[in-house]
Amino acid sequence: MSRLVLVTFVALLSFSAMLVAGFLQATAAADEATQAGERQLLQNHLGNVVHALLSTETVQLTWDDAVRAVGGQGSALVPARADLAWADTNLGQFLAHVVKADELYLVTPTGDLLRGWQDGKPLAAEAYAPLAGAVRTTLADLARNRSINEPAERFQPLMDTRWPYAATGRPLTRWIGGFVWHRGRPALMTLVAITPDVDYGLLRRTPNHVVVLRYLDAAMLREIGGAVLLADMRFTPMAPGADAARNALALRGIDGRSLGWLSWRPQPVGVTVLRRTAPLLAGYLLFFLAVVVVGSLMIRQALRLARELAASEAQAHHHALHDPMLGLPNRAHVMQRLRGLLQAESGTVPRADGTGSDPEVLLAYFDLDHFKAINESIGHHVGDDLLVQIIARVRARMGPSDVLGRLASDEFVLVRPGAGGREAADALGEELMGLFTDPFLVFGHSVPVTASCGISWAPDHGGDPKGLLRSADIALFRAKQRGRARYRRFTHDMDATIRWRMDLEIELRRAIALDHLTMVYQPIVNVADGSIASFEALVRWNHRDRGEIGPGIFVPVAEQAGLMPQLGDWVLRRVFADSHDFGNAEISVNLSPLQLVARDFLPSLKMMILDEKVDPARFTFEITEGVLLDRSERVMELITELQDMGFRIALDDFGTGYSSLAYLRAFPFDRIKIDRSFVQGIESDIDAQSILRAIVALGRTLRMKVVAEGVETLLQQQLVHAAGCQLIQGHLYWRALAPEQVIALLATDRVQDLRIAV
Repeated sequence: MSRLVLVTFVALLSFSAMLVAGFLQATAAADEATQAGERQLLQNHLGNVVHALLSTETVQLTWDDAVRAVGGQGSALVPARADLAWADTNLGQFLAHVVKADELYLVTPTGDLLRGWQDGKPLAAEAYAPLAGAVRTTLADLARNRSINEPAERFQPLMDTRWPYAATGRPLTRWIGGFVWHRGRPALMTLVAITPDVDYGLLRRTPNHVVVLRYLDAAMLREIGGAVLLADMRFTPMAPGADAARNALALRGIDGRSLGWLSWRPQPVGVTVLRRTAPLLAGYLLFFLAVVVVGSLMIRQALRLARELAASEAQAHHHALHDPMLGLPNRAHVMQRLRGLLQAESGTVPRADGTGSDPEVLLAYFDLDHFKAINESIGHHVGDDLLVQIIARVRARMGPSDVLGRLASDEFVLVRPGAGGREAADALGEELMGLFTDPFLVFGHSVPVTASCGISWAPDHGGDPKGLLRSADIALFRAKQRGRARYRRFTHDMDATIRWRMDLEIELRRAIALDHLTMVYQPIVNVADGSIASFEALVRWNHRDRGEIGPGIFVPVAEQAGLMPQLGDWVLRRVFADSHDFGNAEISVNLSPLQLVARDFLPSLKMMILDEKVDPARFTFEITEGVLLDRSERVMELITELQDMGFRIALDDFGTGYSSLAYLRAFPFDRIKIDRSFVQGIESDIDAQSILRAIVALGRTLRMKVVAEGVETLLQQQLVHAAGCQLIQGHLYWRALAPEQVIALLATDRVQDLRIAV
């Protein structure tokens, strides 16, 4: 009987397995056929998109007026010059709008740029440089008549080429389109020649061409996906792998090389088949389960204790090696895995002595910028959910052999075995930085997050886990030092740089404490008569061993080391002390964002005013947009209180940020200082002159004084004066002066008016 039961059970189990396997095989075959059809449909549609864009451009560029204005025709010796004003209107504005171009260029037959546009405005020539090579190669192919808009009846010689013509005598259009890689992302590029539509004799030589770029962005992906009814269309530079939940098509460039992959959610044909056949299969499985359930209960009871014990041991082991919130390997586990990779890899590649080679392992050490501030501003529960979303993005881009671990609250490492060197490090760094391009949506909040990353690799930067992690940590520090939101590869000179920075930090602390810094003062001049209106206080450090160290070097060190409050207090005390010898001259002082928002800034400032017995009305505090980025009530209250105390407030480096005009509306400034970048190029830049006049007019409308910085030539001074600017600062008049030089200057008859009227 026992043998019969066993045989029956095995027979039923085998039959059931074959039945289920048959169903799964059928559904898999249906899914494969459907996905192949989707790929072919998408491939055909991409070709139609390119052809439709080329056709639209050809209609617009087959035009006698276009040939005369920008077609590049002329005599045999002198080609015609392009009418750029005509091109700005009809190409940069009208055509770009018609074809929805992200960038549009007018180029010569050899690929030289005549004009470029973006959003209807001319582009700088540098924007075309990354595309020039691809355009020249494509134009060379077009010159061989490899791609024309319809079959040619004959080829007629022009001055420099043989041009295709239709049977009616109409010149045909040379055109070509396809995808290229431009500025770190794929784009659809088309090249279309400018040809006449009525007066065919206008075509005497190879005409100029129009290049159109449309980036394959999210909007275009949605448009393509909607056209072919494929959901969740995405682009990825790397193949999505064996992800059954997504179908993919390789996107190839105009030169045939792979640019990346388009992926989407396929139609669930197999699921539909299973759903319709599920009742029959379920009935059979219920019968089978009824047969085996009795035996399963008996076996289950015997194995239950063993499973519970094994699960308990596995859970304890997991908790010992993993972060409890995110489930990632912790520091101990990461170091263990890294050590195993280094040891395993070391025997896979032969060494010169035949014993195997050093392993290649990439290690990326990254943390989130200002994560503590995010936690404090929107809550720790939001911060926890934000971490979950960030790790989900990282995991979505990880390779099958990558190891992701959490070292601290917002510090993570990603280990990638089998890769090393600069190119692999750059690819990994760009991949990680790309994950933070889009903000995160957390509990209804759109939270922009950036990360800093340091990358090292074995064997170049360490053959053991600690050495490799230390190298990545040093590179991470350099990334933060350079402004965060970036990655840096480790280099061996970073060790020396870190030691130099630490030494400089120690010496700066000593210089502040021992009064080894000095102050200089640069006059601000009334442009009308050359009289001195006020002075800007500037801090200098003349190191006894290192020589002159500029503020561009030691101020960032002070900011990163938390020394700005001490340095700022030293500057204010010295300026207040020096001001007693300057009569009634007004003085401007730069305030660091870190100094202004320090808790004891206002109490310390009030104490200094009492100690030095100074009049706040003589002083102007210059602040940059970095103070105003969050527009917090606290910052507004600080500025208002400073003005109530009698200080004037100036917005420094106006025009270099993203929200300068908004800040002028939100904050009651007394003065704005135009950034030197607008002045230095004003002699040859008509736009800079217009912008300068607009800023001065805006300042007058808002009843604010306007100061132009960086005036170094007489022509700059004349242009600034013509724009209506009242005050200027620069080496044309004065360099920064020591206090004793200021005192001597104030004693001369040249100084007439030392106060700026409000």
